Amino acid sequence: MSSVPAKKVQDKGYSRGDYVRFIVPSVLGILLFMIPIPMEDGTTVFVAFVANWLGDVFASTIPMIAAILMGITFIGTCVAKWGKPDFIMNSPFLKNLFDVSIPFFLARTLGFLLAAMVVLGIGPAFITSDDTGGFLLTGLVPVLLTTFLLAGFFLPLLLDFGLLDLCGVLFAKLMRPLFKLPGRSSMDCLASWIGDGTIGVFLTSKQYEDGHYTEREAAIISTTFSVVSITFSIVVITEIGLAHMFVPYYLTIVAVGLVLAFIMPRIPPLSLKKNTYFKEIEREDESFIPKGQTPFQWGTEKAIEQARKNGSVSTFFRNGTKNVLDMWLAVIPVVMTIGTISVIVAEYTPFFEWIGKPFVPLLGLMGVPEAADASVSILVGFADMFLPAILSSGIESEMTRFIIACLSVTQLVYMSEVGGLILGSKLPIRFKDLVLVFILRTAIALPLIVLIAHFIF
Repeated sequence: MSSVPAKKVQDKGYSRGDYVRFIVPSVLGILLFMIPIPMEDGTTVFVAFVANWLGDVFASTIPMIAAILMGITFIGTCVAKWGKPDFIMNSPFLKNLFDVSIPFFLARTLGFLLAAMVVLGIGPAFITSDDTGGFLLTGLVPVLLTTFLLAGFFLPLLLDFGLLDLCGVLFAKLMRPLFKLPGRSSMDCLASWIGDGTIGVFLTSKQYEDGHYTEREAAIISTTFSVVSITFSIVVITEIGLAHMFVPYYLTIVAVGLVLAFIMPRIPPLSLKKNTYFKEIEREDESFIPKGQTPFQWGTEKAIEQARKNGSVSTFFRNGTKNVLDMWLAVIPVVMTIGTISVIVAEYTPFFEWIGKPFVPLLGLMGVPEAADASVSILVGFADMFLPAILSSGIESEMTRFIIACLSVTQLVYMSEVGGLILGSKLPIRFKDLVLVFILRTAIALPLIVLIAHFIF
């Protein structure tokens, strides 16, 4: 921070305490969410590492806890919808949490019923099996529950103490012309890329609700920049039997991902989203730099001004608790519902096989070996990102398996996790938007990946 001139510091009245209030929380946030930790099977970040550890330690009890939380959501929503007690209706937080629309009420109800059936072991096998409802409640939901616990409390370190304000100034001239996004969105991508896509969605949702992103920007970020972590990419390429090709595989993902990030904001449905905010706050043009100052100097000043507003420890923990409860009670039931239904359709119906058939002649035309077998995996990733790797493990052609592995990661939107999270949040994206985004990403990415694969193989 020594690059800020002493005169400027004196003019603004900044003290060492002001710098500490900005630097210490921001560094802690970077350490928790941004710094890669090497693991045996790849890299992760501290928050994801601790979340996974908690999930392993409490593996036997978390599904029951999650089911109880969904029960609380169901009861609270019923009380709010029909009883309308004062303690809920006069509390902005509780009213926003429980007084929801009928579609969300139905999703919460079904999520609780599905969770109860899995925990109690009652109901048809296609709902409670380890491949469907059991997979969601014992595999995915525990990860979300522990991740939301840690991210909810500690994400304010990134959001509220000036780091995003500094990044907004530093990266505005890169993000805005290329991706039509504010500079602060660069943090969303980095948090997803190193850590996990769920962290990126959580970060984007909070920034949208706080009035920092427009509807269009929030929609672009959550469907374009909530990328799959490096660790999960390693899992996919290993499952498909091509771990030795990780470098060309990941370079392909990055190259195609950047092309998609450039194109998708410029075409419907994302380009048609409104350029309005969830709520109005005082905001400045990130690209503005006062005469005589560097972007770093001006960004530092803005960061310190933001940090000055958030010095209370009690406020930090109170907001963190609200974040956790909001994600636990509002989002997890929706993920349980949408994820279970999507995986049931993929596992127990020929739906994705049917809609994949039109790709057979297209894949053949592009010179992809075993086109008929590959076509089944083209669209099944909409249900769950890992399904294409599982379904393609028997394909003999390394080139075809490589294409499917790259495509499954670059498609990005899958309903068992990221899609469910988006629909369960307040982000301005509907199910039909996710379907169209997934189809467009597939249509653009597939020929690019095939072209690169022909060069590699």
